[in-house]
Amino acid sequence: MPVRSILKMGEPLLLQTATQVPIEAITSKEMQAIIQDLLDTMRDANGAGLAAPQIGISLQIVVFGFEKNARYPNEEAIPETILFNPVITPQSVECENGWEGCLSVPGLRGLVPRYQHIRYQGLDAHGHIIDRTVSGFHARVVQHECDHLIGKLYPMRIDDMTQFGFTEVLFPNI
Repeated sequence: MPVRSILKMGEPLLLQTATQVPIEAITSKEMQAIIQDLLDTMRDANGAGLAAPQIGISLQIVVFGFEKNARYPNEEAIPETILFNPVITPQSVECENGWEGCLSVPGLRGLVPRYQHIRYQGLDAHGHIIDRTVSGFHARVVQHECDHLIGKLYPMRIDDMTQFGFTEVLFPNI
């Protein structure tokens, strides 16, 4: 499947709430092609995750996961996941700040507060239920990707704009 262009911050579609995917449509050829395009595009860009709105499709679909990621070299592997119509439930009020980047905000990083522990639910590529409780970077990635489905980009979540800048300046050794 083709690697798609990734929309960049400023594109109106990235600020919209995405539409839920009907359960009966998940296994359709069209949805399976979208999933493959998302995975191929994420891998090509060396991303930790990607949401359908980032490739111009306003549907509630996210993909994420990697064994190793050069953009996040110190993070543990996350199982490759395809998630339709996700719901996130914080499992505590504890938040922690962590550096984030985004394929739609290239070349920049920011310190973003996220819940440390979450439960996420949704449907996989076969329409089967996914229900996981996760912490740390895995939780951060899921929250980041799901934000794309409600029209939020990570800079909108930064509390201290002095902790937002170009990756090469903030992290010259990456």
